[in-house]
Amino acid sequence: MTYGTALRRFALNHMTVPGLGMPELFGLASTLGIKEVEIRNDLSEEGRPGKGDIRTVSAGQARRLAEDAGVTIISINALQRFNEWTPARAAEAVELADYAQASGARALVLVPVNDGTGQADGERQRNLREALKALKPILAERGLVGLVEPLGFEICSLRSKREASEAMAEIGGGDVFRLVHDTFHHALAGEDTFFPGLTGLVHISGVADPARSHAQMLDAHRGLVDEKDRLGNADQIRILLDGGYRGPLSFEAFAREVHDLQAPGQEIAASMAFIGAAVDRMTGRTQGCDGVARAFQ
Repeated sequence: MTYGTALRRFALNHMTVPGLGMPELFGLASTLGIKEVEIRNDLSEEGRPGKGDIRTVSAGQARRLAEDAGVTIISINALQRFNEWTPARAAEAVELADYAQASGARALVLVPVNDGTGQADGERQRNLREALKALKPILAERGLVGLVEPLGFEICSLRSKREASEAMAEIGGGDVFRLVHDTFHHALAGEDTFFPGLTGLVHISGVADPARSHAQMLDAHRGLVDEKDRLGNADQIRILLDGGYRGPLSFEAFAREVHDLQAPGQEIAASMAFIGAAVDRMTGRTQGCDGVARAFQ
């Protein structure tokens, strides 16, 4: 099967380079040939919002910076604890959705409760449906997509993409909601089912540490994808592409060793090249992303 440019539709999540301001993030993406970026509301420096966090950059300024750099803001990451619906959560959802609309972002990432509460069978399904029903008009009125991101951690209240997809269908949310397929969380959840037709965004990161079981893996272990990857990123991407997914593959690395890189562009470019070559090998193709990597050598 030939994927063409689909395999090269990479995006850059600000979490991968949290030390950069928003102009520098957009500039790095553009230099890498990446045209889509994710910005965040959870970047911090010494207990304060980081310089690239949306809490320190107005929506209008974010829009202008993106336009100047020639990149598209694909998401605001994220509305946390979205499936614990309260008046405060509703107000936060409106605030983030307003920012997303004004900044030109296309979607709002929705992250579930991840502290061991709300996991009981019956309770978690009710909570999920209540939240999706409430979010649907907030997002629809602003022309936004809600990106539901199940997390594979054992303490998470929404681990299953199947459970999320069933709730989305039940509340008639097919025009508003899509899934985030996170390669890290897919591996941790032990899911063997893919939903390429319902997937709106793919988050990619790799874990190399051979001593850790999936149950022991944390965000802090999530680096860039290379030949040591234990999560099966290339295979996951191949399956999604085979199923028709043509959306962004967004780098979302949390590991300190990535955050501390002095030349992150070179390492991200190398990861792009590795992923392209690995998926190409699975399909008998030879064209990869090595041109980007060579530009940083």
